[in-house]
Amino acid sequence: MSAPHLPQQPESGIHNHTHTQAVPSIFSEFDLYLFGQGKHFHLYEKMGAHPRVVNGVEGVNFAVWAPNARTISVIGDFNGWNRSANLMELRHQDLGVWETFIPGLQEGALYKYSIYSRYNNYVVDKIDPYAFACELRPNTASIVRDIKHHEWQDAAWLEQRAQRQDLNAPMSIYEVHLGSWRHVPERHVPGAVEEDRFMTYRELAPALTEYVKAHDFTHIELMPITEYPFDGSWGYQCTGYYAPTSRFGTPEDFQYFVDYIHQAGIGIILDWVPSHFPKDGYALSYFDGTHLYEYPDPRKGEHKEWGTYVFDYGRSEVRNFLIASALFWLREYHIDGLRVDAVASMLYLDYLRESGEWVPNEHGGREHLEAVTFLQQLNEAVYAEVPGTITVAEESSAWPLVTRPTYVGGLGFTHKWNMGWMHDMLEYMKLDPVHRRYHHNNITFSMMYAYSENYVLPLSHDEVVHIKGSMIRKMPGDLWQKFANLRAFYGYMWGHPGKKLLFMGGEFGQWSEWNYKESLDWHLLAEPSDPHHAQLLDFVSQLNQIYQREPALSALDCDPAGFSWIDPHDSDNSVISFQRRSKDADDTLLFISNFTPVPRHDYRLGVPASGIYYELLNSDDTRYGGSGLLNTEDMTSDPIAWQSCSHSIVLTLPPLSTVILKRRTDSVGNEPVTTNPDTPQPTE
Repeated sequence: MSAPHLPQQPESGIHNHTHTQAVPSIFSEFDLYLFGQGKHFHLYEKMGAHPRVVNGVEGVNFAVWAPNARTISVIGDFNGWNRSANLMELRHQDLGVWETFIPGLQEGALYKYSIYSRYNNYVVDKIDPYAFACELRPNTASIVRDIKHHEWQDAAWLEQRAQRQDLNAPMSIYEVHLGSWRHVPERHVPGAVEEDRFMTYRELAPALTEYVKAHDFTHIELMPITEYPFDGSWGYQCTGYYAPTSRFGTPEDFQYFVDYIHQAGIGIILDWVPSHFPKDGYALSYFDGTHLYEYPDPRKGEHKEWGTYVFDYGRSEVRNFLIASALFWLREYHIDGLRVDAVASMLYLDYLRESGEWVPNEHGGREHLEAVTFLQQLNEAVYAEVPGTITVAEESSAWPLVTRPTYVGGLGFTHKWNMGWMHDMLEYMKLDPVHRRYHHNNITFSMMYAYSENYVLPLSHDEVVHIKGSMIRKMPGDLWQKFANLRAFYGYMWGHPGKKLLFMGGEFGQWSEWNYKESLDWHLLAEPSDPHHAQLLDFVSQLNQIYQREPALSALDCDPAGFSWIDPHDSDNSVISFQRRSKDADDTLLFISNFTPVPRHDYRLGVPASGIYYELLNSDDTRYGGSGLLNTEDMTSDPIAWQSCSHSIVLTLPPLSTVILKRRTDSVGNEPVTTNPDTPQPTE
């Protein structure tokens, strides 16, 4: 292809048709030094499009990194997309930073960068990698936005955030895909028909807050809202790393959304994707006629199965782009944490690659050392720059020290998704109960490594798509048994060490697999002939209340002292029992799960101390759709050693159930609570 006829780059000053006076750079020498080192964590305040006053003239300053461009111009609706109208100047040649100032330009202007490369006569129109807003797909232009208009009202939340997100704080996370949580249904309005559509950020804010608050979740996790072109990617193939998707509104609308939720005392975690990006020609790929953001070697720079490129983590400017993006969401949008997607794909050079399709590291190994360094730098920057926020790794391998400090060789994440627990438990719960006795290890094995990392227990969107079936459809048995199984599973999950995550729809037992194109099946909660869904939602709400109220479930969440088995060995009955503790022995809770449809009458259970025990929660309660086989009477311990305990009680285990017990700390019925004779007593 022959080279297009483009205007020559001016030697000095910033040239455009309306403003010829030289304009000082927006970058200081220190800015450029930090960028070159990959440590300019406020880079988004310089790169991109920023309203600016120069010599008393209002306009917009544009800056872009493109070291291999021969000529760049800003094109947009303000100049008829004319490549000759607003040329940029290569102001910082060593780093390849281009700038221009366009006077009179205002917010809302559409723009792109038209790049003529030094190589291969490559000419392309690209969006701004640092744009704060983008057009609604299928349109692709960037939009000039000032994101400083919103007046935040969430100071009270920010002050308590660090405490609310402490390792030993209860975190019950509701994972949400904003596009399919709830739609505005098709309706007839005067003179028109309003189509089924997405809710906006401002519509979602009160609706989602009310729902999450009513059912006692502590956090919302948003699947990616960083701008993306293809709905079917669910946001995981991102093109706008500094722009909230325009599907639901403007940047200020999203700030309103976050602010509203924070004022209700609810945290927000954002899925963030530094592991790969799509090949769309208008975005990051082959940006300036070279593999600028991605590795040039396809054995390192492509995920063939996903059809995406891999960021060049060895390049300081690329690491800077990503780390500044992470900090941008935490700072400018007050996001409380980032869940980093597909970390395993970053850590291993041979991830989803056959022999010969990958390049070993300098030591001959499969570890992606540059990605490891990037992740460590990312976490160090987050904790240093925005204390009180968290990072969560979706990491599916056995990579060590994911949640340990970088100074001991760890990656530095706050939490890691416990994918092993999830796979083991879902495989177990799918089994017909008659076979579960042969797979008892599935429900006990996780405690062998439960304290090797700081875990989140995830039942995420990935488990309810691609013919995997919804949570309720995974359960065996008839209608009653399916819901009983799921309640028993959730009860066990809320007792197991680790933070909790549940994908939307799982809380009320939606039958359908998740479909990103459709709203959840909310009508199920209003069906009087089938109350099971509303009853399951009530049960999840009660679990969340107990989780937040009872210190035993979180106070020692990352400490082995917070858990001990009562009996992990009763495979014949498919029963497990364990205790959760805080530093105060009076807080101890006992969990007993019966994963068969057979009631266990007169079941003897070891207890950690003598006294009177009562039922705190029973998943078989008729309130939740169970059979009503409850332990309504208090249970007084006997001095009978059982299951490594010096005392024991006798109780009834309902079918397919989880029961939670607690020891009374005061006298009941004029009968004083006794104490364990093995426990030293205070003297007067």
